Amino acid sequence: MKIYTNILVALDFSPVAEKVIVRAREMAEQLQAKLILVHIFEYIPPMEPVGDMLLGIDWGIDEQELAELAKERFAQLAEKLEITECERHVIIGNARTEIARYAQEQGCDLIIVGSHGRSGLARLLGSTANAVLHHAHCDVLAVRADE
Repeated sequence: MKIYTNILVALDFSPVAEKVIVRAREMAEQLQAKLILVHIFEYIPPMEPVGDMLLGIDWGIDEQELAELAKERFAQLAEKLEITECERHVIIGNARTEIARYAQEQGCDLIIVGSHGRSGLARLLGSTANAVLHHAHCDVLAVRADE
């Protein structure tokens, strides 16, 4: 079995996030691996059709303010689960591609993501975990949510 030394954990703050962090922490401790937590959020400003074009509507929402709120939420989650010895990053972008890109940039050899185990139409539309699996340069572990 390959020994992982640099593990990226992608979190979305859904109910499965705590289970993902706990599983990742246990694995990192057993392997003495570095743990990096990342949250990717995508902010798409609302659009309004104007003739044949779509124009962005400014609702006065600041992406950096949203990033700061995500950082605060991250800190609360890490404190609750007593995870203080790891890096935490919030990135604005498309999770389906940014998780794999960031993992490669950081030299990670394992990505851990939560999987909601969707079926039917949700499965046809694809999931972030599935997209990460197809874009990643390294192994991907999907931690299933309990139904």
